[in-house]
Amino acid sequence: MKTDQSSRGAQSVRRAVAAMVSLGLLAAVSLPASAADAQNRNFKVSIAVNAGTAHYDGGVKFCELLEKKSGGKMKAKMYGGSALGKDTAVVSSMQGGVIEMGIMNANLLTGLVKDFGVLDFPFAFANEKIAYKVLDGEWGTKLAAKLQEKGLVGLGWWEMGYLNYHTGKKPIQKVEDIAGQKIRVTETPLQIDFQTALGANPVPLPFVEVYTALEQHTVDGGNQTFINLQQSKFYEVQKYVTVTNHMYNPQILLMSKKVYDKLSADEKAILNEAALEARDYQRQLSQKYGAEALAFLKTKMTVNVMPPEEIAKMKDKTRPLIDKYAKQYGEQTAKEMFAEIDKAAKAK
Repeated sequence: MKTDQSSRGAQSVRRAVAAMVSLGLLAAVSLPASAADAQNRNFKVSIAVNAGTAHYDGGVKFCELLEKKSGGKMKAKMYGGSALGKDTAVVSSMQGGVIEMGIMNANLLTGLVKDFGVLDFPFAFANEKIAYKVLDGEWGTKLAAKLQEKGLVGLGWWEMGYLNYHTGKKPIQKVEDIAGQKIRVTETPLQIDFQTALGANPVPLPFVEVYTALEQHTVDGGNQTFINLQQSKFYEVQKYVTVTNHMYNPQILLMSKKVYDKLSADEKAILNEAALEARDYQRQLSQKYGAEALAFLKTKMTVNVMPPEEIAKMKDKTRPLIDKYAKQYGEQTAKEMFAEIDKAAKAK
């Protein structure tokens, strides 16, 4: 039984790679992957977070798979904690072929390909299953393919999870509780406008400054994934968590196109198979770590779930942002994304 399952899993991965090739995301590759043609290669993989997060640990798995599938010839090493530079600098270095690979928040690529901004639309993906279908399907593949003209190759969609509110002074139990609170946001217009639409006072801050800002009450709260709340020890300076799942946070595994184009067909096949297997592993880790983090937070903070009727109010108040930003990020891209989301939601 295990052998049959393993065989079906391998076939599934190869079909996925073949589909990506046919859609133009990846250059032509030979299947099945063969280590015979692989050369000795070493890749650096940059990431902003450290061990213990799902996307870092997923990256470690990718490195292990790559080495195994290539018979020890192709090796990758993780560099966490922004050791190779901030994400924007890393993107530049990948375009130049200086850094080979990176794992980062997909919305950071909006400056290169504006269409990536649609991934930040509030309440776009109702659950992870829908997100996987859309991102792994034709729409997500076409979006990733747009990176090639910018010197990058997308190797797979990973995840960080959903954003939820955390606060220090008072809990958020209904939409009105958000009003007037100073909420830390990333330095992006959509994130700022989202909080403004709900009556909050958005405060843009780099992530490294958030803990101190919460501790000194410069801000009242913010929105993070459960894993980030635990890993960053925000529970030490915050009292409440409200489950809203208002934004899904895709990550992406990237490679320098200059480096990718130098690989042989067999090497590309090895790389892509490792990336796809690591993607599925990383998502499983994300679910596991998220559940464990929530259980931990319940021992440190008061956790409540926003009632459905209040979520509906949040959607109504923030829906105009989708029309506004679709015009900036690409109306056709947004239209196609929501069509695929609708199709995935209806599928059994």
